Amino acid sequence: MANSWKRNQSTKFVTPKNLLLFISTSLLLLAFLYLSTQNHHNYSNKISKDSVSGRPIKRFDCISSPQAYPVFANVVEGLKHPFLYSLADFGSLPEKPHKNIVRTLKGKPFRRPDISATVQELMDMMKGKGRDGIFVDVGANVGMATFAAAVMGFRVLAFEPVFENLQRICEGIYFNRVGELVEVFEAAASDRPGNITFHKLVGRLDNSAVSAEGAKMAFKSNEEIELQVKSIPLDKVIQESEHVLLLKIDVQGWEYHVLKGASKLLSRKKNEAPYLIYEEDERLLQASNSSAKEIRAFLQSMGYHHCTQHGTDAHCTKTD
Repeated sequence: MANSWKRNQSTKFVTPKNLLLFISTSLLLLAFLYLSTQNHHNYSNKISKDSVSGRPIKRFDCISSPQAYPVFANVVEGLKHPFLYSLADFGSLPEKPHKNIVRTLKGKPFRRPDISATVQELMDMMKGKGRDGIFVDVGANVGMATFAAAVMGFRVLAFEPVFENLQRICEGIYFNRVGELVEVFEAAASDRPGNITFHKLVGRLDNSAVSAEGAKMAFKSNEEIELQVKSIPLDKVIQESEHVLLLKIDVQGWEYHVLKGASKLLSRKKNEAPYLIYEEDERLLQASNSSAKEIRAFLQSMGYHHCTQHGTDAHCTKTD
């Protein structure tokens, strides 16, 4: 073996080439650590400024929150304003990976949720009319509606009580570079402040609900656990000076309580009141001791006389 080392031949670790490589690597590492520190400092300053902006609830701290892994990030297909969505699988690939993980492995984008397209169409329409304001996403889940608006340059207030979903939102904020546009609150919007019992389905990022019956309605085989989460009315969080263009509510039957907690917002004048989208599923509403009829009556008292049905969603606008 002509090229093998002799037993008594010493290895020279300190060579000019190795020394240069060590110095350059060290400089790169120091630069990375400095930039990371600066980014953390800037983001922390942003959070501290927001915490004294008059809101009674602090925004969720994505920097301090532990993140799941591995993370699969991909673009969402078929949108006028594309955004990246992240999906973590909590440490390992299961026997039947999530359909969007399978699509990623096949080189395909994530499937487009209808709500993402709907939000962008509405916000585009409002932008075309010269209207400026914010998007409020109640029951933000993993952020499919939140990011649809944020990548268009709109500010977003997102409310989500499930920690695993908050992790997904934090990842999406990072991937889409929208940290200055999105405020996330670890809370369930309701008609009164305090704490509320929340029912979460183990192994799922969706379908959790205030009502135990509502949480189990679609996935009866999944284990359900109770959590205590913070509840707060939207009227306590949204300032009078903030113009809300669109309010979207998807909270598995708790919609009536969210709407009652937004009475001041909904009672604004026609040109200042938000366009409203809320899930109107009679089974889920009844599980939370309300009904579509009760919601429609309440909205009419607020001046929302025009509502149209889009699947299980109702779209309402103010007419007076």
